[in-house]
Amino acid sequence: MQVHHILKSKATDEVVTVKSGTTISDVARILTDKRIGTVVVSNDDEIALGILSERDIVRELANRGATCLSETVDSYMTEKLVTCSRNDDADHILAQMTEGRFRHMPVVEDGKLVGLITIGDVVKARLTELAMERNALEGMIMGH
Repeated sequence: MQVHHILKSKATDEVVTVKSGTTISDVARILTDKRIGTVVVSNDDEIALGILSERDIVRELANRGATCLSETVDSYMTEKLVTCSRNDDADHILAQMTEGRFRHMPVVEDGKLVGLITIGDVVKARLTELAMERNALEGMIMGH
C-alpha cells in the first residue's frame, strides 16, 4: 500500500497549518479545538517550515513552565522534517515513524505540502489490507 491510498481513505485531506510567529498558547487552542495532535508551520500553506506536536508543548511546559505559552512556534517546532511522498510504501513509512518515535509525517510533492499522515492512519490502512488478504485466503480455502 502506498501513501496516496492512505490519503484517499482519510475523512479529510485538511492539513492544519499555522504561521511562524504563532504563539504556543494559540497552537494549544487550535490542537484542542480541532482535536488533533500536531500542526505544520507554514507561512503560505505550501512550504512546510516545521512541525509542532502536543508532545512538544507538554515537554516545554515541563521544562520551562507556563512562560513557554507566550513564546512562538519558531522556538519549539521541529525544523528538520521527515517527510514522505504519495508514492512511498506504507510499510516503510510505518518503520520510519516507529524508529524515529514520531506520529505525524507531512506528505510533500515537488517541495509543496499535499497532506499529513499519522501513525494511526498507517496502522489502520495496514489492518484493512491484512483483513482483505485474510478474507481472500479464507475464500480460496473454502472454495469460493
